[in-house]
Amino acid sequence: MARKKRPLPFFENVEITDAGAEGKAIARVNERVLFVPFAAPGDVVDVQVYKKRKSYYEGNVTEIKKYSTYRIEPKCEHFGLCGGCKWQHLDYQYQKEFKQKQVKDSLDRIAKVHYPDIQPILGAEKTYYYRNKLEFTFSNRRWLTDFDTPLNEGGVTDIQGLGFHLPGKFDKILDIKHCYLQPDPSNNIRLAVKAFAIENNITFYNAREQAGFLRNMIIRTATSGDLMVVMIFGADNAGSIEKMMQFLADKFPEITSLMYVINTKQNDSIHDLEALLFKGKDHNLEIMPSALPRQKALQFKVGPKSFYQTNPEQAWKLYKTAHDFANFKGHELVYDLYTGTGTIALFIASSVKKVVGIEYVEEAVQDARKNAADNQIDNVEFYWGDMAKLLDEDFITAHGKPDVLLTDPPRSGMHPKVIEQILKAAPNKIVYVSCNPATQARDVALLNEKYEIEKIQPVDMFPQTHHVENVILLHLRK
Repeated sequence: MARKKRPLPFFENVEITDAGAEGKAIARVNERVLFVPFAAPGDVVDVQVYKKRKSYYEGNVTEIKKYSTYRIEPKCEHFGLCGGCKWQHLDYQYQKEFKQKQVKDSLDRIAKVHYPDIQPILGAEKTYYYRNKLEFTFSNRRWLTDFDTPLNEGGVTDIQGLGFHLPGKFDKILDIKHCYLQPDPSNNIRLAVKAFAIENNITFYNAREQAGFLRNMIIRTATSGDLMVVMIFGADNAGSIEKMMQFLADKFPEITSLMYVINTKQNDSIHDLEALLFKGKDHNLEIMPSALPRQKALQFKVGPKSFYQTNPEQAWKLYKTAHDFANFKGHELVYDLYTGTGTIALFIASSVKKVVGIEYVEEAVQDARKNAADNQIDNVEFYWGDMAKLLDEDFITAHGKPDVLLTDPPRSGMHPKVIEQILKAAPNKIVYVSCNPATQARDVALLNEKYEIEKIQPVDMFPQTHHVENVILLHLRK
């Protein structure tokens, strides 16, 4: 006879004490950590646990008994379901404070090295409508919310959805009425496409059955005023493609790049598929001011599959911090690890003798070389390959020992072999840019063998979320 599972705990009057990883709030109950989404430090809440482990619980708020002074009313009607802006209920000033604390906690708990005072986080002027790219997904059975009348009660005839995936659910799409992340006309385009498709009986995709015509839509805005829309179709139906694309061209003449992709694969990735031009240019033009006054601004051609920082205003602050931390004199050879499409390398190029960029994605290196040519910058070189294998003693012998090493790795941080090679090369300075303070702190602890921290500057790239970027300057011990 199967053992009956014990019901998961229900806790009353729990005080939320902190904001933690993945945007979840933190409390302590029965000597375990309790993670609670959409709560705020200072709240007193009732919590129903949905996951129980030896060292922690995870639960959802069922009732707020006392509201935190950090709380504000979220702007978005989708808050609490959509996973995009989990901190909308926190006043922005407190968001910045908790992000700064994330950096400090990571250094204290993981790096465990001496460090100077952390400089105040560089906040964003725009706390909404700051993203230059969003991707929406079509679904023929959208997620029904508490505000929808159930089907069996005669409600909800419109079950088509165009919006975002619910967190952790590949086939559940939350239909979005208004998104506060991307500036106009993003919302108008999304709503118009959905309405036109329904009026013309154009089918929405079903992820489980792998069937349906409308699959995804990407909207990219740019600092230059350019506007790109990329439609992703689940079938090669020339008539329906022409109808939808012509509708967009007529309805939104401000679109400067109108493209489409036909994706009949079992996943949503379009990086291995051709993007076809329907109208306009095949790229957006992004303009980034230079690092120093009186220098020419950089221009980047951003195609439908290109990577570019999604918050360009804050990206400039991030790159300017990295540039200023290095305190270039003009003679330096700089290695830029995980260079991507070369944006940081090109940003600092006019301040140094030469930049060598290294990246593990071949397509990104091709974009970096093209960006360098477009901006007429000739003191940069880009190489691609597995960072842990490419960056070896032969590479350093061939290209020269770096005076300054700049690194901006993915969230997982740097491979131990990369750190080992950095320690062998022993550049005078390391400027470490990170989107994950925890893995940055882990790597700093490994670099502590030869380096000590000189400066720390957090930068808020993504208001209304828990994410924080951090720049650390390390110098070689004498």
